[in-house]
Amino acid sequence: MTGKIFIWLLATLLLGTVYVEAQQPAKIPRIGFLAASSAPIAATRIDAFRQGLRALGYVEGKDIVIEFRFAEGKPDQLAHYAAELVRLKVDVIVTLGPRDTRAARDATRIIPIVMGQDSDPVGSGFVDSLARPGGNITGLSTLAPEISGKHLELLKEILPRLFRVAVLGNSTEPGNALLLKEMELAAGALKVQLNYLEVRDPEDVEIAFSTIKKDRADAFNVLRNPITATRRKQIVDLAAKSRLPAMYATPDWVEAGGLMSYAPDLRDNWRRAATYVDKVLKGVKSADLPVEQPTKFEFVINLKTAKQLGLTIPPNVLARADKVIR
Repeated sequence: MTGKIFIWLLATLLLGTVYVEAQQPAKIPRIGFLAASSAPIAATRIDAFRQGLRALGYVEGKDIVIEFRFAEGKPDQLAHYAAELVRLKVDVIVTLGPRDTRAARDATRIIPIVMGQDSDPVGSGFVDSLARPGGNITGLSTLAPEISGKHLELLKEILPRLFRVAVLGNSTEPGNALLLKEMELAAGALKVQLNYLEVRDPEDVEIAFSTIKKDRADAFNVLRNPITATRRKQIVDLAAKSRLPAMYATPDWVEAGGLMSYAPDLRDNWRRAATYVDKVLKGVKSADLPVEQPTKFEFVINLKTAKQLGLTIPPNVLARADKVIR
């Protein structure tokens, strides 16, 4: 009888343990999101990323949790936020740009890192090659250096007498040198003179425009840079005040009142970034996921801005635009 009671108690205990374990809530994966810019500036890309996650069946707050960290245009804060995400033991870190990727890589070589966009992941030392990343970093590249030459070509098409072009860039930004090299090649063919202006701090924006005015530039071009991104409104307003045509790095500049942009379709990039996160969460190693290059590009024109600048966009240029803001 004692033996039967013992067996009954043991069975009851085991069943109770199984029941309790069954009642334990499943661990919800946490995604760390690291950006040098601010939430409003990254809003379009974040929205596309969330769209991609929803398309894969994820419900935020139920199937996944996203921990956002924004440096608000202060790159020196990135290391702090990257370390914070590591302490939170997130399952994957998604980075908005190369500075963010570097900060995340310096904080961890174990947690998978997915780049939403990076101008030169091999040149930056993030991956061994696009086909075989080799470490804990993978994702999407915006590597298309010839795009900077396309910027000059489009400016030349709407300004046939284009001669002096100011270029706002940041030599510490990965991919900047490659873009500038391609632009210089295009400038030689188009007989255009470039004046490169370094913008590393917010104060450099006003200095750059003083130089642009003094040099009587015909137009200017803005290379992708977290500093200029946080000063988007200021730059667009200064362009309007100076009545200067400009080519910008992404469509959100044009939506904010800039004249034109020609760039990889970042919304497509960010929707695809969600598929990388999905694979990583399902156990695929970052080292085994090749880095993708852009396949879709977007040309956006703001006709309202063109009118304010007294410009007439040639019909053949207008016909090639993917989006026209009127």
